[in-house]
Amino acid sequence: MAKVLVVDDEASILQLVRGYLEREGYEVFTAMDGVTGLRLARKENPDVVILDIMLPEMDGLEVLSRLRRESNVYVIMLTAKAEETDKIVGLSVGADDYLTKPFSPRELVARVKAALRRLRSAAGQTEDEVLDFEGMRIDLASRQVWVGERLVDLTATEFELLRALAENRGRVLNREQLLERVWGHEYYGELRVVDVHIGHIRRKLGDNRYIVTVRGVGYRFEDVEAGKP
Repeated sequence: MAKVLVVDDEASILQLVRGYLEREGYEVFTAMDGVTGLRLARKENPDVVILDIMLPEMDGLEVLSRLRRESNVYVIMLTAKAEETDKIVGLSVGADDYLTKPFSPRELVARVKAALRRLRSAAGQTEDEVLDFEGMRIDLASRQVWVGERLVDLTATEFELLRALAENRGRVLNREQLLERVWGHEYYGELRVVDVHIGHIRRKLGDNRYIVTVRGVGYRFEDVEAGKP
């Protein structure tokens, strides 16, 4: 049984979301403040965390920041504000996805289900293939990325994005294609989520030559060695 942690300071939202998730057969834990939410995340090791930004005791961005130091759990941020900055800040701290309040509980459940399907699919992969590039190695079995001798700490979403681009090296993938490959065809969020995660990957790799922006189209993975004159 998959575990889902919901952290929100509105009791009505907790009750509503919990009911929808439990009907899908998930084990649901809830918290109404950031400190309790962080404690439950560490104790219960959930598969997905649904995390509101505005929380008492410790806000959601701080909870997420602390979680990311020790876990790659899939995180869906909730925000009561529609401003683009709130969404981007959440993604920049390490969220995998976001929803703006008011939201449809069915859409939230659909996103949880899609995330769990991807996580299970990744866990069940047995391929031994290693993608080797100049200065980078992507091990598909262990889901590890090495730049030189340095192990790069990517979230599950970041790994899948990098993998999608690397497996299509030299080919431009637009944002819609990347959304479908990584978030699934059920995803109806904004295209900007791709750009933010690409930025994360580039910073973690420490080398912007691998992922090239094709302005007005999307992104292309370049084999640095192949691209040498």
